[in-house]
Amino acid sequence: MPLAKLVCQPMALDEDTGAKSAQPIHALIVMSLTKTLPADLPAGTSFSEVLKRREMKLAELTKTPLAIDQPGGGRYAYVMIDPEQARFAQLSALRKAALLLLDETPREVHVTVCATDPQAASALAREAAYVLWLNGAMLPVRKQKQPKPLQRLVLHGAVNKADFASVAALAEANTLARELTALPPNELTPGSYRKRLRGMAKTQGWRIEEYPFKRLKKLGAGAFCAVAQGSHEQDAAIVHLAYRPKGVEKNLRRVTLVGKGICFDTGGHNLKPAKYMAGMHEDMNGSAVTVALLLAIQKLHLPVAVDAWLAIAQNNISAQAYKQNDIVTALDGTHIEIVHTDAEGRLVLADTLTLASKSKPDLLIDFATLTGSMVGALGNRYAGVFASSDALAALAIGAGRQTGERVCVFPMDEDYEAGLESKVADIKQCTLEGEADHILAARFLKRFTHDLPWLHVDLSAANCKDGLGAVASDITGFGVAWGAGLLAQWLAA
Repeated sequence: MPLAKLVCQPMALDEDTGAKSAQPIHALIVMSLTKTLPADLPAGTSFSEVLKRREMKLAELTKTPLAIDQPGGGRYAYVMIDPEQARFAQLSALRKAALLLLDETPREVHVTVCATDPQAASALAREAAYVLWLNGAMLPVRKQKQPKPLQRLVLHGAVNKADFASVAALAEANTLARELTALPPNELTPGSYRKRLRGMAKTQGWRIEEYPFKRLKKLGAGAFCAVAQGSHEQDAAIVHLAYRPKGVEKNLRRVTLVGKGICFDTGGHNLKPAKYMAGMHEDMNGSAVTVALLLAIQKLHLPVAVDAWLAIAQNNISAQAYKQNDIVTALDGTHIEIVHTDAEGRLVLADTLTLASKSKPDLLIDFATLTGSMVGALGNRYAGVFASSDALAALAIGAGRQTGERVCVFPMDEDYEAGLESKVADIKQCTLEGEADHILAARFLKRFTHDLPWLHVDLSAANCKDGLGAVASDITGFGVAWGAGLLAQWLAA
């Protein structure tokens, strides 16, 4: 889905827009924190009068943006950014201001920044563009009257178009993750998903290899196949995508990404009630984040070799579906006692992690909407992270602060695994009690990482009502910006 076209306009907002635009002007006015009104503030007199009438202090704009309707049907939205606030708060303020304009579905939005420091002005312009790109794009809907995306983004002042390449890459990648996640389950089946991935691989120049159900069955990937066997269409597969940057030295650091891609999750024989089955087409979000992060890495030109492994299947109920008390054999030979058929994510990831770890990458990261207990622990405003070392845990938290996609690190000490001891197999899949299930799931997955440096991201923030941080849609694309920020820091370190 293309982003709004970027246009750089060196002249100030009030000097050129009214005369040259046939449409009402919708403009986002971004101010750096100040105690006095900037002299170059567009429509400053009207703004000052409205501020006074509402008895608002200027600093309140850091939390509550202000919209003022203009003659001719346009609208100006004003927001102030405090550089001392966390980036999450800054992006949230920009999102609220952007929505004051985008709710009117304008064809174009103008952006001007009022800041005395040129570097600060440039940074704020990039942040504003990022937020408008993210929220100006339309996610898939099937209505006779389709909503229209933002078509043009006009930046005023001394800005260089090339400076916006990195935020455009992140906005495009995040939008891809949200678009894939939003597709209804009758459109994004494992088979159609794989077809789309083949098209993306051809377009982007990625290598692709697919491990379909029959091949996985022959290889002995019994954990993945146990979940996939319940579907009438045997279109499940583990898909491997590989990216190698061109023109870079051969001794690149290597990172492997793994994503859970359950296109629909009924819960299997332990069938979900209707309330909890609604929205289960989004259970492939981990794979969407993985593909989108791969795209971001390529467009950001990060000097890293990337392999992405996607566990694509559905968890259906049928006469062939796996059952409680089944014992399945994973690809690495581990015998797993099935305790609950709605804990399918850790099963498909077990065999996928085994395949992914064979090349012994320098860093392994998996993304999954894995456990309800993580949502119970954090809600939908943070994601939970498990790390194989304190250094990786610190890196994960730092990336969360830097990108505005916040994470919380959880323990996974070895003694937790006592809860997964089985009398009839090497390990239980989970427990029926559900206590600390997010931690038990991490301990379960760790077994299949073969002691590689590893981060597990339980995407409790994949869907947050009314948006999160920079993103206004319920589907957040959480993990794309965080992953790109983390890898940039990891490479620098």
